[in-house]
Amino acid sequence: MDTRERLVQAAADLLIEGGKDAVSTRAVAAAAGVQAPTLYRLFGDKDGLLDAVAAYGFSDYLATKHAMGASDNPVDDLRRGWELHIGFGLARPAFYLLMYGEPRKREARLEADAMLREIIGRIAAVGRLTVPVEQAAEFVHAAGMGVVLSLIATPEEERDLGLITFSREQVIRAITTDVSPDEPTDIPSRAIALRAALEEDPPLMLSPAERALLAEWLDRVAK
Repeated sequence: MDTRERLVQAAADLLIEGGKDAVSTRAVAAAAGVQAPTLYRLFGDKDGLLDAVAAYGFSDYLATKHAMGASDNPVDDLRRGWELHIGFGLARPAFYLLMYGEPRKREARLEADAMLREIIGRIAAVGRLTVPVEQAAEFVHAAGMGVVLSLIATPEEERDLGLITFSREQVIRAITTDVSPDEPTDIPSRAIALRAALEEDPPLMLSPAERALLAEWLDRVAK
């Protein structure tokens, strides 16, 4: 390992053993066998170090999410993403709390959030989303995080793992319709699908002003 890797590994070990409060710059530097100024030179400050630890802890999770790929049924993809999210949180609670247990959004979390919005956007594109993409993504994220934090706070022998599937299906029922892609959808769902298409690359051949106006109209129709 180089010095940076040793510091990240030392911080990760302290996080797992004692939580975020155990990850002091002095303790990390001592565990890695370096002087404190070296840590500051490499990471800037403690938040920079914690960003690196979060990325380290989330690397396998994000790699698995990327490898999951996309199927022909984005709702099923959402189900698989939910299971991955909950599974990671229960397997690595210290890293999960670092990522989601505080207001600051770390870089690895932003990447995970973007992947969730991509799945939600595909649900919208096939006309099965009943609320705007951002609202649906926030709802799924809040519900999933609530399940993980609730289970983490419960002694392992007392956890009701049925909550994972029950909550997932309630969330999906709240934001999607059962209409298949070949069947007609209602007007709000069509508006949501077109609104999602505005964000696709390459964009529709509209001026910025036209795109903004169309987005405003579609948001009204979708409500």
